[in-house]
Amino acid sequence: MFLDHIQLTIAAGHGGSGAMSFRREKFAPEGGPDGGDGGKGGSIFLKANRALNTLNPYRHKRDFVAGRGSQGEGCMRHGSDGADVLLEVPRGTLVKDAQTGETLAELLQDGEVVCVARGGRGGLGNARFRSSTNRTPRHHQPGEDGEERILDMELKLIADVGLVGFPNAGKSTLVSRLSAARPKIAGYPFTTLEPQLGVVSLDRFGGDVLDSWVIADIPGLIEGAAEGAGLGIQFLRHVERTRMLLHLVDLSDPVTEPEEAIRVIEGEVHAFSPVLAAKPRWLLGTKSDALQDDDRRKAFGDLCAARGHRAFFISGVTGEGLKELAFAVDAFLKAEAQ
Repeated sequence: MFLDHIQLTIAAGHGGSGAMSFRREKFAPEGGPDGGDGGKGGSIFLKANRALNTLNPYRHKRDFVAGRGSQGEGCMRHGSDGADVLLEVPRGTLVKDAQTGETLAELLQDGEVVCVARGGRGGLGNARFRSSTNRTPRHHQPGEDGEERILDMELKLIADVGLVGFPNAGKSTLVSRLSAARPKIAGYPFTTLEPQLGVVSLDRFGGDVLDSWVIADIPGLIEGAAEGAGLGIQFLRHVERTRMLLHLVDLSDPVTEPEEAIRVIEGEVHAFSPVLAAKPRWLLGTKSDALQDDDRRKAFGDLCAARGHRAFFISGVTGEGLKELAFAVDAFLKAEAQ
């Protein structure tokens, strides 16, 4: 199961208490104060890891406590610091304080680290309070409490290209043909139950091995998705961070005309998010190998022309249009980055 929203309870470590001690040796029976400071409590950090795509590692363990700082000792010995806790999360994780609603972090870059709960400061030992007027201080400090929080973590996957369309429109097949990803593919709706990521490398089509982009497939949308119907709406946020959308239209569908399929998906995308609706979106006619006549192909081409971009006809069976699509998307992404 794909986990993209979770709450964690975290507690940073308490600081250790400072010591109250006096030097007592054979030749210094009335030595001065020598109580050391307490150690700092451990903190809790989050680190973005590009190898992770879900929050599933935290499905069963949701409480984390950092180490407590040790108490200071005599002879000016400071207590050891408590152990930190480092939690790895996928890139694209948005972290909020569940109690206040404050946004604590948004981890987008691989290796990015943020502290979400700081350990308590260690208390000062009595040696710190010696002065010209107080040579035998008995005052020492307790350690400070570490921060405690309930983290509300929401994942929005990071990809260059997002796929949208009706269930069984061919999205998973396209991902499997363009990349090394192997999503479940079957001849019935809602085969995809969770988002899938794939890396499209142009060397698969004779291009440069260094040229690549990431594609994201989400469960298919149906009419009313923006109000909660079907499965896709809960995953649409995963294509909010994409740079463009590929809208797949099944040209072999005997029931729904291409124009109607386009209208429904456009309506759901607009209803979900103006940001998502404003992204560049290309129309792809899928399952072109199963077309019984050319009327639908021509009608689809006219729909694309009316929107100001070329028509792409693709087939997961014959491979039609896949190479042209891969290079066209790559060129578009490069132009957008300049």
